[in-house]
Amino acid sequence: MTILVTGSSGHLGEALVRSLQERGRKVAGLDIIEGPFTTHAGSVADRAHVRKSMEGVTTVFHAATLHKPHVATHARQEFIDTNITGTLNLLETAAAGEVQSFIYTSTTSVFGDALVPPDDAPAAWITEDVTPVPKNIYGVTKAAAEDLCQLFHRNQGLATMVLRTSRFFPEEDDNANVRNQFADQNIKLNEFLYRRADIEDIVSAHLLAAEKAPELGFRRYIISATTPFTRDDLRDLHEDAPRAVGRRVPEYAAEFARRGWTMLPSIDRVYINERARTELGWEPKYDFSYLIERLKAGEDMRSPLARLIGSRGYHDESFSEGPYPVE
Repeated sequence: MTILVTGSSGHLGEALVRSLQERGRKVAGLDIIEGPFTTHAGSVADRAHVRKSMEGVTTVFHAATLHKPHVATHARQEFIDTNITGTLNLLETAAAGEVQSFIYTSTTSVFGDALVPPDDAPAAWITEDVTPVPKNIYGVTKAAAEDLCQLFHRNQGLATMVLRTSRFFPEEDDNANVRNQFADQNIKLNEFLYRRADIEDIVSAHLLAAEKAPELGFRRYIISATTPFTRDDLRDLHEDAPRAVGRRVPEYAAEFARRGWTMLPSIDRVYINERARTELGWEPKYDFSYLIERLKAGEDMRSPLARLIGSRGYHDESFSEGPYPVE
């Protein structure tokens, strides 16, 4: 019984392979880039290679993808080839084989323009019931791949789940204004209030999804740190975020002051992970309040797994305007 992890030379892929191997599981890794956790070097868009990689596989974690940072450097066709055709190749091979769980790593970026409320509106409360409005080829192809997973569950009976993960990358923010206004750890901690998760929690959600998929059937879940906010905070979040944060996590102010850090003046959306916690039994550990306590104790914000994996980057070259170019 083998578990296949696609994208095994990448950030999440390596984390999944390491975590599964620590649990004594037999793991195969598929990635276009060779690496210590990749056993099958090749593309998910190569149907013959996918078939060979899937021999004897009973669980698939499909994390391979072209990401948002590739939008400015890769053609739209490449997104279709990797994110849609690659997913189709894996799903067809899985449905024809012995795969019991197929877990697809998607992104909260599929929500696109649905994440941005009008200037005079409260912050957006984002659950799985919000209709995505993708705004670039990345979001379009990830949403299409999600629909393929649902199709294969409905028509082929393949146990599939979609995990819409929020930010967990360790690289600097792509927005130059954000980089200039906030220390890197400051902005990342702020994001744990509404749109970030630690990779340790991301991995635990994937493992639970694979376990629960045959029982629950097709599901879409938002995988993000648990927010301290309620719907009653949405107006304040958009108009005066420090006031809302101070109401829910008052101890943050002293720690921020000690470090010379700043809270975001406005937060425009909040990702809600309640459905994943309720249905999967997922218990994410790394939220804003917990991280404030770690900082007060002089500890690193990052989980041991996040520190071990480090940064992978998205491109072989560097860019003068930031960690990657923005379209």
